[in-house]
Amino acid sequence: MALSIFKKLARGLSRTRESIASTLGGLGSEAAVDEETLEDLEAGLLAADLGPELTAEVIEAVREQTATDGSAVAAVRSTLRAALGQEQTCERWSSPHVVFVVGVNGGGKTTTVGKLAALEREAGRKAMIVAADTFRAAAIEQLERWSERSGAELVKQREGADPAAVVFDALKAATSRGIDTVLVDTAGRLHTKVNLMAELEKLGRIAAREVEGAPHEVLLVVDATTGQNGLTQAQEFTRAAELTGVVLTKLDGTAKGGVALVIQRKLGVPVRYVGVGEGLDDLLAFDPDAYVEGLLAV
Repeated sequence: MALSIFKKLARGLSRTRESIASTLGGLGSEAAVDEETLEDLEAGLLAADLGPELTAEVIEAVREQTATDGSAVAAVRSTLRAALGQEQTCERWSSPHVVFVVGVNGGGKTTTVGKLAALEREAGRKAMIVAADTFRAAAIEQLERWSERSGAELVKQREGADPAAVVFDALKAATSRGIDTVLVDTAGRLHTKVNLMAELEKLGRIAAREVEGAPHEVLLVVDATTGQNGLTQAQEFTRAAELTGVVLTKLDGTAKGGVALVIQRKLGVPVRYVGVGEGLDDLLAFDPDAYVEGLLAV
């Protein structure tokens, strides 16, 4: 991983790291750990939103490690790393590669689409952005700006147009123009809104008819500042859509970055990207090793 990217991730996790750094620093490398120190560590991990289950596992691992004169910090590191599993990517076997971006309003969904388009261009691929959120005029305007910044093509229709028609037209155009990646910005929805969830299923059927296997990815955007509420939201979305990954946004604005570990573990859906700022290049591919190091930095 490039040093600059690691530094960005470490900076984005700085507020979360503060929740546990002082306790970790006091653990030492070999010394036995008393119950008071463990209580402080537990409080720090919970404040970082690791959740009670994973926090309990970390505390038990520290107890076991230090009982045999092992490193307490190493026990924390290995437990957190195990919770994240292996780094995962989505195999690209179709062109265009169709990605649906879903989530509730205000989570950073439209911004994520723009940043994903920038990542595609950086990788040497032609991207198309699809403005399928036709209910919110501001979303189309946002995407116009992101299209210009990222160099991606934009397919849009008037406000209030049928989202299915927008997706249909976009995929026809993408196929004829040799587009590599199609990024569909769907309408922000709550999992409780049955009609919007039904619309999402309809968009999936339209995409599958036009491009084999589409959508190839369904990425759920979760605002990291919501902490454990983000997990609840994600759990509900898995009942309505076949998610392939999570994008954790606004990581730089919260001390709850530990929720990434809980989401990946509880859902069995990998965190694919993390947002650490407002810039075009502030969406980072998720790297489990770098993430744990960014959390601990000791």
